[in-house]
Amino acid sequence: MRPQPAQYARSSKDDPPDSPTSVGWTEAQRVQLASAEAPFALESGASIAPVVVEYETYGRLSPARDNAVLIVHALSGDAHVAGWDRHARQTGRLYRLKHPGWWDAVVGPSKPIDTNRYFVVCSNFLGSCYGTTGPADIDPATGKPWGLRFPIVTVGDWVRLQARLLDHLSIERVRAVVGGSLGGQQALEWALAFPDRVERAIVLAASPRLSAQGLAFNAVGRHAIMNDPNFNGGDYYASGRSPDVGLAVARMMAHITYLSEEGMHRRFGRRRRPGTDSGFHPEFEIESYLNYQGQTFVERFDANSYLYITRAMDYYDAAARWGGGDLVEACRRITSRVMVVSFSSDWLYPPAHCREFALAMCRAGKTVTYVNVPSAYGHDSFLVETDAVGRLISAFLR
Repeated sequence: MRPQPAQYARSSKDDPPDSPTSVGWTEAQRVQLASAEAPFALESGASIAPVVVEYETYGRLSPARDNAVLIVHALSGDAHVAGWDRHARQTGRLYRLKHPGWWDAVVGPSKPIDTNRYFVVCSNFLGSCYGTTGPADIDPATGKPWGLRFPIVTVGDWVRLQARLLDHLSIERVRAVVGGSLGGQQALEWALAFPDRVERAIVLAASPRLSAQGLAFNAVGRHAIMNDPNFNGGDYYASGRSPDVGLAVARMMAHITYLSEEGMHRRFGRRRRPGTDSGFHPEFEIESYLNYQGQTFVERFDANSYLYITRAMDYYDAAARWGGGDLVEACRRITSRVMVVSFSSDWLYPPAHCREFALAMCRAGKTVTYVNVPSAYGHDSFLVETDAVGRLISAFLR
């Protein structure tokens, strides 16, 4: 079973775990990295200002500034990768509670990404709704939320903005870039776009491009949002009526791609909920579970951000960007050590696609470590199989 998304899940605990391996309380930082005088240029040809980036850091930067590990999050993630939020706060209509980080099992003192050894940086990417500038923020030209006037953003834009953040932190080169799913594509883009700044790249549950099937699921999700009666062309912030139904449907469909048939069978099978009437209300346990995922998602995510992020996911194609359509040629740019990890039941970024990337690295004369982890948890295995993933990461970093 996929655990409830830690980043915005309600918890009955008031304090972080009292453990020597706990990061403890953490607090997000925000920095403005572009201004009206110096806007951030996007790959679309547009530019945007101001740009504020939310990020968190863990551990200490060494005197030589050579122990930094950049972690990049997936579609609905944020900068809070480990520890417990110090403050509950509100961003727009999204109320953010104190909660453990989304990869707390992997990042922290004496954990696989050991904050006694490494200085960890994780930032929220452009277009999201968790502290970095996005469609829900105010467009200075109109004094109203950007909505669909927000410019199109890409994985390449996110990586260049992360590079700007590292410049702000006076970090020239990172020990590693680590990410899963959409974060894995960013880790790959880092190795291609900034080969001299990356010593190691760890790509989990991701490949150089999304499959046609993945494109199709994203398209239907966006269709559900944009055809919700409350969408109002993306200008729904002041109305008090958000496209919650469309966003919930989009999340339910996406969540199916994060699971696997075996995992769903083990968890739910064809079991019915006790006391439910026959008809069209949720009757099977899997229906109830997907409804829950959709309902909780609308409480913590912005529909416009979902549109922009999934479109960036669609557009990314490493071979087209860097090799004229030839993945082997693109891989020739890479100078870092690369580890690619796939998961046996992942059908969003299936093992065959990850293996294709690893083979392209080999054909380009590069050294690559490829591991396919047996798991019944589907695409979400990189979040769930923390023991196996943690061992691989720890060994590769050393």
